[in-house]
Amino acid sequence: MIFDLPIPILGFAAYSGTGKTTLLEALMPKLTQAGLRVGMLKHAHHNFDVDKPGKDSYRLRKVGASQMVISSRNRFALMTETPEQESEFSYLLSRFDCDKLDVILVEGCKNIAFPKIELHREAVGKPWLYDNDGNIIAIAADTRVESCLLPQMDINDLDAIARFVLDYVNSAQDVDKNVAACCDTLSPAYLSVEQGRDKILNLVSPIAEQETCAIERAFGRVLARDILSPIDVPQYTNSAMDGYAIRGEDIGLESFEVAAQVMAGEAYEQPLGKGQAVKIMTGAPTPSNADTVIMREQAKQTGQSVTFTASAKVGQNVRLAGEDLARGAEVFSTGQRIGSAEMGMLASLGFASCNVTRRLKVAIFSTGNEVQAPGGELQSNTIYDSNRFTLIGMLQNLGCEVFDLGIIEDDESLMIEAVQNAVSQADVVITSGGVSVGDADYIKFALEKLGQIDFWRINMRPGRPLAFGQIEGKPFFGLPGNPVAVMVSFINFVEPALRKMQGQLGWQPLKLSAIASEPLRSRQGRTEFSRGVYQLDSHGQLTVRTTGKQGSGILRSMSEANCLIEIAPSIDIVKVGESVTIIPLQGRI
Repeated sequence: MIFDLPIPILGFAAYSGTGKTTLLEALMPKLTQAGLRVGMLKHAHHNFDVDKPGKDSYRLRKVGASQMVISSRNRFALMTETPEQESEFSYLLSRFDCDKLDVILVEGCKNIAFPKIELHREAVGKPWLYDNDGNIIAIAADTRVESCLLPQMDINDLDAIARFVLDYVNSAQDVDKNVAACCDTLSPAYLSVEQGRDKILNLVSPIAEQETCAIERAFGRVLARDILSPIDVPQYTNSAMDGYAIRGEDIGLESFEVAAQVMAGEAYEQPLGKGQAVKIMTGAPTPSNADTVIMREQAKQTGQSVTFTASAKVGQNVRLAGEDLARGAEVFSTGQRIGSAEMGMLASLGFASCNVTRRLKVAIFSTGNEVQAPGGELQSNTIYDSNRFTLIGMLQNLGCEVFDLGIIEDDESLMIEAVQNAVSQADVVITSGGVSVGDADYIKFALEKLGQIDFWRINMRPGRPLAFGQIEGKPFFGLPGNPVAVMVSFINFVEPALRKMQGQLGWQPLKLSAIASEPLRSRQGRTEFSRGVYQLDSHGQLTVRTTGKQGSGILRSMSEANCLIEIAPSIDIVKVGESVTIIPLQGRI
């Protein structure tokens, strides 16, 4: 079933004015009388309310309830406000209790990829949809199209439409049973992006070796041990601002004697007496007995006497010892990747070094007689090798130690030698080229002789071909040869695996929602990754557009992009103004 639903879904697509609701209103009793349990999803292009003005639920929603459940003996309803963006189609489908349904019918949503019946009336004067929508499986119209091979029904023949729906549901259930009976429901050659990534992550393990690293060289490394604070932070109770420290019990006195002035790095060693104050700077330790600081702007000092122009509360503007971090408390956990903030925090606790996972060693090489190293005049029938340098940059960005083995010609013995050399030096081997249908089989033969390698077809674009497996227990990635496909494949499959091998825990790629500022097209059944540019518009809304032409060999488009636009396999078209998922690239490439 599509959308990971255990029951079939069927849409009724038509232009406004065709009479979708009227037809469904007449069709529904015929389906339920036949024993079908029907769920219904209706998409509206305008704002709507499901309860009447003046009713309790309506009034409570209008005054701020973002989610409203109303229940009676016969039914309950959940109303959720979505002012920021429209709910995704897959999320709406997940709200149905499929255990109590046989089918979900959808009115509208004609731009989303799922099976639909097109409803068409000539009098409406709109074009046909089936010409541009491969998801339409039948037509119900008041005219017949002789050139169309799809099943056709009279739009006024409700019995015929009902029979088609019943047959569709029964056929879908039979297919589902046949799939469930198969021991291999999904060929390794046709994996989704998520399935491919999960398979890889299940087959790689963190490296065990650790090393001590100086804090100044720790950026990007992954902690191999928990960090516990050796001190209280702050180490002593101190003033949170410039002002006057007093005893809280003295609040209300008309004036105070200024006993001393305390700068940062100094201390007043005497306990504060009744009616005394100490002029104090931010970060300086508060004297014994002083538990309150009044800011300088609320004080007026004359000679050694000070008065305050505002009321005070006991404990204000004072940071207690250990308030931020107590001695022995956990600061960072094993698996934390160290950034500049973490470096500063470690130094602030007195650490000069920390234990980290040793650098991951990665060997790379490019394949193919047509690939030429840059630096010389381009020979006929060749291309400069860009993939190796792209990979070097992304690997260095992840803190890996890179072994560059250059370009390997299309020769099986040379391939075997190169792979063996790579495995002897590195923890991971990555190649580009030679894994697509029609490529020379030199690397495939070499890999099959040396290890356990699967050649997959991933339902994504760009980057469909992917080879992955183990050689002498070490992961091998065979990436496609197209430059952009190399980067997209690395981001989706290689990077998550390398982060796991480095010992990083809890990492997930950042994904955001943005509003499309131009139409985006995809193909049902595959995940589409387009190079995009996102920005904030004048209303503070995140918007996104493509970088232009999206050919998998156009490397410039990747340089111009600051994100990938991810279009799910269920979506054919993203219209202007609709929400789409983006993956920011800053810090990743």
